[in-house]
Amino acid sequence: MPWTAARAGRIGEDERVIVPQVRLKAWQQGWRLLVAALLGVFAWVAVTAQLPEGSDDPRIGWLLFGDPIIGIGCLVATLWRRKYPLSIATGVVIVSAVSSSAGGAALLVLGSLATRRRPLETAFIGFACIATGAITEGIYPRGADPDPWWLSVAFIVLITGIVVAVGAAIGARREELQSLRERAESAEREQVARAAEARIVERHRIAREMHDVLAHRVSLVAMQAGVLGHRTDLPSDQVSLLAKGIADGAHQALEELREVLGVLRASPGGLEPPQPSLATLPALVADARALGVNVAYTPESIGTPPDLLARTVYRIVQEGLTNAGKHAPGAEVCVTVEGGEGDGLRVTVRDSGAARGEKPPPSAGFGLLGLSERVELAGGELDHHADPDGGFVLTAWLPWPARGEGSE
Repeated sequence: MPWTAARAGRIGEDERVIVPQVRLKAWQQGWRLLVAALLGVFAWVAVTAQLPEGSDDPRIGWLLFGDPIIGIGCLVATLWRRKYPLSIATGVVIVSAVSSSAGGAALLVLGSLATRRRPLETAFIGFACIATGAITEGIYPRGADPDPWWLSVAFIVLITGIVVAVGAAIGARREELQSLRERAESAEREQVARAAEARIVERHRIAREMHDVLAHRVSLVAMQAGVLGHRTDLPSDQVSLLAKGIADGAHQALEELREVLGVLRASPGGLEPPQPSLATLPALVADARALGVNVAYTPESIGTPPDLLARTVYRIVQEGLTNAGKHAPGAEVCVTVEGGEGDGLRVTVRDSGAARGEKPPPSAGFGLLGLSERVELAGGELDHHADPDGGFVLTAWLPWPARGEGSE
């Protein structure tokens, strides 16, 4: 159901939101006009029935001809009661003072105005209806035994009160429906915003994972290809070994990329493939050595850290080896992982600087940025800087709380 824009107004100390006007369909408008017309006819018949017999009072001619014309005109005017509520209500109620058949139209505009839930406007038009109704009662001549004036006024007050109450109830219902509709729209907008935010976060996570998975492999492959292009004096067996390393590295990169894409295609309830940990660090170092990086690493017994912590340590070492292979070809690289439960873990990847003047492969510059985000999410600190003695140092400290620490 279409709604017009809500408007706001202030009454006394309270701020009220004007009830949004529902656009009535033709049949809804029609039955309202029909009820108003029937009430007007009933009032006109009631007044006509009380005329004295045989009277030649000129007011009777007005009742028979002028009164119905005014009543029809007021009914037509009610068609604009929703566009100009106060103006139409005021005009119709004032004119109804000289037309009993316009009483139905007056009640219709009063009820329509009451749906707006503006007490001052409704009270003004309500008292005007009572006053004009009392005036109409005294305009036309009555028979020998007319009803007491107070009874007629009491009946007018009763009808006016009922119409105002019904109109206010309809307005309250419309306001409630509009409030529920706005809440539903707000909840839908929030859901869309949360979904968009979740997509952005997931895209960042995917991008970070793909960088971590591929950058290491591709960088080492590029380094071996650079050696082949730079060294033209290598024996055939070393050339074959480097070519085989390039092929194996490319194959492993494709396999790891397939694993990441497999996670994306998996169902929400599906299991992710095993994640890297401290136990896979020796294999990572062995791969780097096989591809020509001179790495020194001695595994230490530091316990079994949580999965997030172990995965972060692996990614730090992986990024350090990748950067060393890209920017310091031929350098000696030292990897250390120290600490334990309660003290945290300190990871250091230090290289001695480039030993060969080779042009490094292009770099996007997102590796250390993504690594900083990983370390920050784990609650740690990351530092990377050039070593005054030459080379580059990448260090990170990651918290590893002792079991039960922080509990009451």
